[in-house]
Amino acid sequence: MNSSIRRLLAGRTIAALATALIPMTLTLAVVQATGSAADLGVVLSFELLPLLALLPVAGVIADRFPPQRVILAADLVRGAAQLGIAAELLAGEVRIPVLAALSAITGAGVAFGTPAVRTLVAAVVAGPDRLRINARLGVATGLAQMVAPALAGSLILAVGAGWSSLLTGGLFAASALTLARLRPARTASRNRRGAFAGELRGGWAETRRHPWFLVNVLGHGVWHLAAGFLLTLGPIIALRHLGGATSWVIIAQLGTVGMVAGIYAAPRLPIRRPLVAVAVGAAVYALPMAAFAAPMPVTVVAIAYFAAMFGLGVLSPLWETTMQQRIPEEALGRVGSFDTLISFAARPLGLAVAAPVAALTGTMAPLLIGAALVAAANLAVLLLPDVWQVPAEEAVQRETPAQASSTSAGRQRIDRGGHVNGPDAWAEERRNRISR
Repeated sequence: MNSSIRRLLAGRTIAALATALIPMTLTLAVVQATGSAADLGVVLSFELLPLLALLPVAGVIADRFPPQRVILAADLVRGAAQLGIAAELLAGEVRIPVLAALSAITGAGVAFGTPAVRTLVAAVVAGPDRLRINARLGVATGLAQMVAPALAGSLILAVGAGWSSLLTGGLFAASALTLARLRPARTASRNRRGAFAGELRGGWAETRRHPWFLVNVLGHGVWHLAAGFLLTLGPIIALRHLGGATSWVIIAQLGTVGMVAGIYAAPRLPIRRPLVAVAVGAAVYALPMAAFAAPMPVTVVAIAYFAAMFGLGVLSPLWETTMQQRIPEEALGRVGSFDTLISFAARPLGLAVAAPVAALTGTMAPLLIGAALVAAANLAVLLLPDVWQVPAEEAVQRETPAQASSTSAGRQRIDRGGHVNGPDAWAEERRNRISR
């Protein structure tokens, strides 16, 4: 593993921990200061809304400029905003408009940093190693999400919320430092002269060129929406029918363990058709929704939720790697931003409407309908022929030495139309196969 990959892993791990500290810190800080749910909603929404609004813009920026510079700037902006929040909280006067403004700056930083990460991985990591590196990044993110709430809570109870924000700002500064000397192995061609609107349209045109991507993103949006329902109604069902709050804590923790285990297992499983595994991994989320709807015994619910989160864990690095293989590097930021936008928008919508819908219909109907939609939307991907293709890079890796030698010697060959293809045409064909 070269120094650039080590810096990439270290920097994104630190940034993942810093990002995971923010929600718990803000939540406890506002609750302790004002005790108002409305104030908390304002602060959290001011972080989310700029993120959603700026993601398409951020995709264009990620494709225009070197990704390590984009992420470096995003980390510095997020770090500065968190240090501002720390100063506000340590001063002892919590002003909600100030926290909301600083949260909006944080959300903007997240928006600009997120699409560039995929592009940076594609630039730093060679194709055969991307699944392994994406899995390591996923494990780091999963562990950060497990550790961060306890760390933030402990700091807040011991010394105050301001110190948690101070730590968060310092972590973002540290993650930025890891990028300062990072040198990507490859640099994608970048057009800095095109009109912004034209580049945005070009990103959408590239997105529409990949039906496997669009159908998958829609399926992922459905399960994010369903997850909002489950995360809202699941605790209520656990309290009423599954033995109380302890059962929900156990179920949730098993789910987190399942996701980390799935991410860790993904590069080690004999998966030849990653998009098939992605579709099945997302569809498995229907199991806990049906189990909660019944509701089934707590053991069955816990196993179902573990299986669903394991499936999502397997999905995560496979999906990232497939995007990096099939989508041209110069368009990866823009195309990926549409994926992130759908995901970030769908779950808050589910969280917002779950309780009102359940008040009208009860908890069983929305969960069962959600389970059916999750399974149908994600398994529908299997109807696309592209989903069943073995990645070109894997096919090349499976060649025997004799086959590789024969291929190398015979790169100048006759194609189906009777034309002679030289080495450059052979390389171009391989690139086209990978992009498809």
